[in-house]
Amino acid sequence: MQQHFSLAECDVVGFDLDHTLCRYHLPQSARLIYDSFAHYLVTEKGYDEDLLTLAPDNLDFCCKGLVLDIEEGNFLKLAEDGTVLRASHGTKSMTFEEILEIYGRKEWKHFNTVSGMVSRTAKYYLYDNYFDLPGALLCARVVDSLDQHDGQKKYDFWKDMVAAIQHNYKISAFKEDCGMYFPEVKNHPDKYLRRCPESVKKWLKQLKNAGKILLLITSSHSDYCRLLCEHVLGNDFEEYFDILITNALKPGFFSHTPNQRPFRTLENDEEQEALLSLDKPGWYSQGNAIQLYDLLKKMTGKLDPKVVYFGDSMHSDIFPARHYSNWETVFILEELLGDKGTVPAKAESEPLEKKGKYERDQLEVPYFVSKQWGSFFMDRLPGLENAEETLVHTWSCKCISTYSTIAIPSLEAIADLPLDYRFTRFSSNSSATAGYYPSPPRALLPNEDSVMMK
Repeated sequence: MQQHFSLAECDVVGFDLDHTLCRYHLPQSARLIYDSFAHYLVTEKGYDEDLLTLAPDNLDFCCKGLVLDIEEGNFLKLAEDGTVLRASHGTKSMTFEEILEIYGRKEWKHFNTVSGMVSRTAKYYLYDNYFDLPGALLCARVVDSLDQHDGQKKYDFWKDMVAAIQHNYKISAFKEDCGMYFPEVKNHPDKYLRRCPESVKKWLKQLKNAGKILLLITSSHSDYCRLLCEHVLGNDFEEYFDILITNALKPGFFSHTPNQRPFRTLENDEEQEALLSLDKPGWYSQGNAIQLYDLLKKMTGKLDPKVVYFGDSMHSDIFPARHYSNWETVFILEELLGDKGTVPAKAESEPLEKKGKYERDQLEVPYFVSKQWGSFFMDRLPGLENAEETLVHTWSCKCISTYSTIAIPSLEAIADLPLDYRFTRFSSNSSATAGYYPSPPRALLPNEDSVMMK
């Protein structure tokens, strides 16, 4: 495989919506998501009312890449080889001795399954995007609460958590003003949504003018998609895209066959009957990557059009687009903004209004580096029997270099580059930091002892 990647070589450019094209004010949206789930558990399922109160520093618990071991009520941070680097029972950090006692110094029992498919099951849940993360904090506090009141050893709260998620995010919730999440975003979009920078809008038009086919593929339903797009891109948002696909139900969009997941047309945001094939550009619901690719062949006149897809979720976007469809993938990783490695050194002494866009963004960040969980990319593994501790990559970091073509902090970070800019891609024969743009996370740079891992 070649060492470089360029958008100029791609025929089709696809985008996820939430946290990719549409970025959120994270502290506000995290609190809203937490409250919407907690309110349901307390009012509908009888959980402890204490769950409704949240101290400002509680959100420090939220860290992408955590896996919830549902039966044990434990959260795990995994190394690239599947061993447990850090863990908490509920919100309480476990000691190295406790981790050794429960999990040993060996591959976690479900690691083979989770790493093979970047999956979720009834036994574990992977937290890898900002819609999910506040739910991790809530689950951890539920475990604390159950321990305090019931002294439980095995936990069965997960079905209630799933019900809370479904209640707030179900397809009809937006239309019905049901749950807490959609009504609040509808009423106060500016509080939660960040408008798309002009540089990104210009870049989208530039891609289109260069003859690229532009796709929007989101698991959000069409009515919520319209609200987001009108707010962040403008009322003419449909002109940016050739094909819009809502309620895509990723990762199933990539892994399911046309029979399992046909495309449907929409009328007034209601899904119509299934289509046998996808014949022309437009706005569709559900669907699958196989029939989409057939249409892209027709539209480009190429047997093997090259597609790149931008997304923020390893589970829903990056892994399935690469694994099932063999698309190029650009991972949007806002954690790169919270890492001082992306801030130009000269910006440190400049007044705020002159600071670069990364520096400004960083001031809004609630939890790019969790004090409790440390770096998203690396961690220290204590040595056994007086051996020295070692620095190891996290499993999340390994996934990035395995399934992403490149990783960037935001679309804005590349919007001003020429379309034929040559990015160094992640590959097995290049360094572990090669695919990060504009610069690798500080934690991955050699001899960097000031990484927040303590």
